[in-house]
Amino acid sequence: MKVGFIGLGSQGAPMARRIIEGGYPTTLWARRPATLEQFADTPAQHAGSPAELAAASDLVCLCVVGDADVEEITRGEGGVLAAMHPGSVIAIHSTVHPGTCRSLAKRAEPQGVSVIDAPVSGGGPAAAEGRLLLMAGGDADVVDRCRPVFETYADPVVHLGELGSGQTTKLLNNLLFTANLGTAATALSLAAALGVDPERLAEVVGRSSGNSFALNVIGGIGGLERLADVAGGLLQKDVRLVVDLAERAGASAGAVLDAADATLALMGNPR
Repeated sequence: MKVGFIGLGSQGAPMARRIIEGGYPTTLWARRPATLEQFADTPAQHAGSPAELAAASDLVCLCVVGDADVEEITRGEGGVLAAMHPGSVIAIHSTVHPGTCRSLAKRAEPQGVSVIDAPVSGGGPAAAEGRLLLMAGGDADVVDRCRPVFETYADPVVHLGELGSGQTTKLLNNLLFTANLGTAATALSLAAALGVDPERLAEVVGRSSGNSFALNVIGGIGGLERLADVAGGLLQKDVRLVVDLAERAGASAGAVLDAADATLALMGNPR
């Protein structure tokens, strides 16, 4: 399988490198040519446009930031979809609205091109070690066809159901993570007010029933404020997306949304 990869950021770059090291012929494209310099020691080919990349690929992986980026890269004469051949696949690793994936699938279907949503969790270090969690949605046969490529950088690869289910699952995870960040941060702040060293509290809770991934993240970087600079906008985006899904379904997000909203406020990124 020939693979094209777009979105060579802190997570996408190690994913692409794992594909290359897995022996798959790989083509890369980036808005900024300097981004490709880190792959000078690999046999990867560099495309002049998303369309050129797509023409050379059986599977195109997109690991860009958001919905607008997916739309920009897939549309138009220079976009990915225009040059893809029947039987090829687009995998969306970005965390986006499930509707974005379904809309792209409708545009791709007349060309015989399949779309699967495949958001990932774990970050750059996990990608480099081949242990990302990949949440796939779409046709099971298409997911299985792409699975060997996915397994170069992800373990496990979990198929969740129809197209969009991977995105919905990732958004729910991020909603809960956002809520947990706020509760962990306020617990540490309360500890200080009550005369307990927050670092020692984190040490104890890390071995107790109150432990959470969010608590460890905050303790590792030195507070919620520092995380806000890196991830505040992205978490805000994801909470907005999952709220839209809930409203469309007539479902109440309840306490988890209340906690997530409180976290976003603390981070200076209110929903």
